[in-house]
Amino acid sequence: MKMTRLTAAMALTMTAAAPAIAETLHFPMLSYRTGPFAPGGIPFADGYADYLRLINERDGGIGGVPIRITECETAYNTERGVECYQSIRGDNPLVIQPLSTGITYQLIPRTMVDGIPMHTMGYGRTSAVNGEVFNWTFNYPGTYWDGASVIINYLLEENDGSLDGKKVVLLYHNSAYGREPIPTLTRLGERYGFEFLPIGVDSPGQEQGSQWLQIRRERPDYVIMWGWGVMNATAIREAANIRFPMENFIGVWWSGSEQDVIPVGAGADGYKALAMHGTGRDYPVYDDIQTYVVDRGLAAGTGEEIGTVLYSRGMYAAMLAVEAAKVAQEIHGVAQITPAMMRDGMANLVITEELMESLGLPGFGPAFEVSCDNHGGSGEAMIQQWDANAREWNLITDWIAPDREMIMEMVMEDSLAWAAENDITPGCLDRSGG
Repeated sequence: MKMTRLTAAMALTMTAAAPAIAETLHFPMLSYRTGPFAPGGIPFADGYADYLRLINERDGGIGGVPIRITECETAYNTERGVECYQSIRGDNPLVIQPLSTGITYQLIPRTMVDGIPMHTMGYGRTSAVNGEVFNWTFNYPGTYWDGASVIINYLLEENDGSLDGKKVVLLYHNSAYGREPIPTLTRLGERYGFEFLPIGVDSPGQEQGSQWLQIRRERPDYVIMWGWGVMNATAIREAANIRFPMENFIGVWWSGSEQDVIPVGAGADGYKALAMHGTGRDYPVYDDIQTYVVDRGLAAGTGEEIGTVLYSRGMYAAMLAVEAAKVAQEIHGVAQITPAMMRDGMANLVITEELMESLGLPGFGPAFEVSCDNHGGSGEAMIQQWDANAREWNLITDWIAPDREMIMEMVMEDSLAWAAENDITPGCLDRSGG
């Protein structure tokens, strides 16, 4: 792969010597337990750490090699996220999970130069689906463009296959994250005849009075939300205040946690959101986490958030990382794998329903298979709805597929343009990472 036009920051990363294979498998965490988005960052980080500790305590590590967990606080700040990456990149990190679209955009070129795989599960740059350009970045099991398409497919089903003449508002976090679905919804609006109106909210999102005055004036049929942190609960409260029908208010999977609805109380009843995985404690893996991690005093948190949406998402991200490491060990015939070997495991990851059941997660996530031309998985998601009385999310659909043909057209357009801008010749890496 040819890379000649590099930023100064990227050039600096080339000076680091290749790390030696460690006696542990290093899984670093770029977390945010502080700052305005900490209520979402904490349960994700706890779920991620607790699953890795479960693998150590119950299984003795991966392939007999113990997992080493490190954590670096980003406060959801892009500059701090880059600093965290710089501090760990020489310590044999098997996979980087930045937990921020802004950080992801900064780290994509750096990880490509350093040869360190990055997993941006359900966030980040959608066109990284094209593994021929983004060899070291993976965003399975779904992307923001998938999520936007799934919501529209759900609304089509709810409206007998036609959205002609409808008005759809996107209330989005005014950042790289929030702007990701705009191209998809623009195209889908043109295809299905609905009027699309994006309305931005500046971070952190506590001030939304003018946006909801506009929504009240526009009288949309549906509001889609791409929010995070305090923005979500604020938006749901504002929607309740103007009596917007909650069943017509649908958030992305980062706008569908307990933290988003419980503060609103009864007003949040009926609110909907995408679900990239199941929630609740009714999965055998959580019994194991309770026995091997929480009851032994090893939990990252109190253990009270097991089974909540964002704890489950962190656990899911860790599970996918562990399974990719197992594939890497099998491919290369060694237990102590390098980041390049880990990339091979991620590039050849196959998640089946049978595997999920064996892991104590039956029906928890979609089946998918990673390939060079698809680092993004199946893109399927479900719709969940909040029951304020029971204080729980209920899944109200099965898995809904996105319009993959349209999305892959967009992926190719964007990824090949990025490759041209950066003098990258697209191509698949072989199993040795070369």
